[in-house]
Amino acid sequence: MGGRHAAGAGHGAGHSHGHSHGHGGGDEVDVRRGARTTLLGALALAGIAALVGLAVLWPDRSAADDLREQVSFQAPGVLLVDGTIRELDGGRVSVTIAEGPDTGARRTLDLPPEVATSGLEPGDTLRLQSPPPVDGADRTYVYFGTDRSGPLWLLAGVFVLVVLLVARWRGLLALLGLGFAGLVLLGFVLPALLTGEPGLAVGLVGSTLIMVVVLYTTHGFSVRTSAALAGTLAGLAVTALLGLVATRAARLTGFGDEAAGLLTTYVPALDLQDVFTCALVVAGLGVLNDVTITQSSAVWELRGAAPAMGRRRLFLSGMRIGRDHIASTIYTIVFAYAGTALVLLMVLSLYGLPLGDLLATEEIGQEAVRTLVSSIGLVLAVPITTAIAVWTVPGSVDRT
Repeated sequence: MGGRHAAGAGHGAGHSHGHSHGHGGGDEVDVRRGARTTLLGALALAGIAALVGLAVLWPDRSAADDLREQVSFQAPGVLLVDGTIRELDGGRVSVTIAEGPDTGARRTLDLPPEVATSGLEPGDTLRLQSPPPVDGADRTYVYFGTDRSGPLWLLAGVFVLVVLLVARWRGLLALLGLGFAGLVLLGFVLPALLTGEPGLAVGLVGSTLIMVVVLYTTHGFSVRTSAALAGTLAGLAVTALLGLVATRAARLTGFGDEAAGLLTTYVPALDLQDVFTCALVVAGLGVLNDVTITQSSAVWELRGAAPAMGRRRLFLSGMRIGRDHIASTIYTIVFAYAGTALVLLMVLSLYGLPLGDLLATEEIGQEAVRTLVSSIGLVLAVPITTAIAVWTVPGSVDRT
């Protein structure tokens, strides 16, 4: 059994490369029955545990609805309406009210300096806020925001089109998986956190469900994908445990911005440390998925190309591919966080504070912990996934 390999092994050798992802059409090598049964059995248990966790942690919808009813974005009687720009004169703008009780009326209002210089033109749409009129006076309007729905929908359409044209069927499956992930986050994770469910458990349950569906939907149901899923779940477990320890050890509060303070005003019992730990788990999903499916595919391709290679050499060869991927992905994580916090970093650089003082701030401390925890989970997922894949495929043809 250890020496068998499928007829498709030669094809696997023909397209092996350092960043090959799995194909749902099947494996290029026969899989050991015992390894396959053990792997799929472990994943089935993980899936059942996630479903049980989903049932136990499912948020109280009535409690979530009560929270939404208690929280109002604007005071009673305040309107948000569209206004179309007619004329611009420096920081003053003339608009035509497009909806509400003053539809068709013209109003002149002042714009914030940064908005006035953002490139607005006649015909653009602004969102305007209007408080209740006093003693029958005309309504007044102030700038609330700029309607960006047109460019954003266009950009989203271009994104979908590019994905479908380049990735075709696999791109469509990836988009469907992304849609499912959005449903889990919006329908389960967020309401569960708001209603006081433990953040770490919510993050693990939601992330497990997302990864099971996303990986199998995008890459097909195969032992190759299952090995990647096992490595992903192991990486998530490492990230969760390390995130929990690091958050407590660094004494992070979770109050990283104004939104956190506003959230505790509406939900006083909310534990923002718990929320931050959940965020660490969710933040690692995309990168872990990419790394683990690559490692699993690399091992399959290597076995198909070199059926005589021993397991030790197979593991070391897979790790050589993984090291290259680790280096590039760590850059991705660090630069992504740096880009997100660029404005904050610029402000802090003006202060000229030493590194120790910067890390003492909640904002920088959170980003440092987020980056380091995600990177450690990513790095450890590579050897774990490689070992699982090597254990799953058959041994060399020279072994008995």
